[in-house]
Amino acid sequence: MRCWIALLLAGTLPLSAAERAIEKPLSHIAFGSCLKQMNPAPIWETIVAAEPELFIFLGDNIYADTRDPDELREKWKMLAASPGYRALKSTCPILATWDDHDYGWNDAGKEFEIRQESQAIFLDFFDEPAGSPRRKREGVYDYRTFGPSGRRVQIILLDTRYHRGPLRKGPNFEERGEGREGTYLPNSDADAGMLGDAQWHWLEARLREPAELRIIGSSIQLISNEHRYEKWGNLPLERDRFLKLLKTTEAQGVLILSGDRHTAEVSRMDADLGYPLYDITSSSLNQVHRWRNELNPHRVGNMFFEENFGVLSIDWNAADPVVRVQIRDLAGRVRMQVRHSLSELRRH
Repeated sequence: MRCWIALLLAGTLPLSAAERAIEKPLSHIAFGSCLKQMNPAPIWETIVAAEPELFIFLGDNIYADTRDPDELREKWKMLAASPGYRALKSTCPILATWDDHDYGWNDAGKEFEIRQESQAIFLDFFDEPAGSPRRKREGVYDYRTFGPSGRRVQIILLDTRYHRGPLRKGPNFEERGEGREGTYLPNSDADAGMLGDAQWHWLEARLREPAELRIIGSSIQLISNEHRYEKWGNLPLERDRFLKLLKTTEAQGVLILSGDRHTAEVSRMDADLGYPLYDITSSSLNQVHRWRNELNPHRVGNMFFEENFGVLSIDWNAADPVVRVQIRDLAGRVRMQVRHSLSELRRH
């Protein structure tokens, strides 16, 4: 199955073969974020040992932090040369979106000077075919749907960088602490967008497509709304728009995957969808977070601060298919888990 998926994502299959490949159900996905390409990353061995059928990068896939396209390319090459990353590529295909550090600059949005060059470099790195729609869009958002009717998994990857408007700095911008009175405050200005008009229209169309399970990758957290750093809650009108769009499109089986935070946690909320909405945050692949005092009234369980990655599995053989999303540590041990039957993630 992995071979078929890899050829499909690379755009090298003829149409009839591609159609057959995409009909194969997807049941074992790994995901993660925040990888410093210059540092050791032993977690790749653990991820490869988990035998994923697909890996999803959720952003900060490297730490570039440069306005020089040549330097940006060289930092991507460091990841390409990593034995662990090469092992992952030989294990399964990869889908990816970006966050600020691989976009090019800390907390950057649409004002970033080399965003067009950065997009081209990103797509080159992930072997995006020359004729791909991603080569023609402003932004790296993307989607795939795998599996036959009754077993369809739709993966939507958002771009929260290319069109994101200005953030509003808080009074204690340089300090660390809990709560909103810190780095960023909510900005409800009309020009403070997150996705841009084209991506919003694209997202609505995707949410109206049929799927049994819908995985939405957002580089920053959607549900957690109290911490002082980057999140959808910095642009509250956009967060509200996203939640309303899930409701108006009657999108079923939605799970949010996010990264960015250098901690792992599970957030849950009632978004009036008829089922619980989860945001599972996996971060970091090879960094340890030392800041442990943070508000999140939506958190389920505790936070996990060591290296981690996520695994999403679907047991399609059960009468009511079972969906598990886990956070695993460097040794592959399960540290957090969300478990639901597929029917529990659909409107009743």
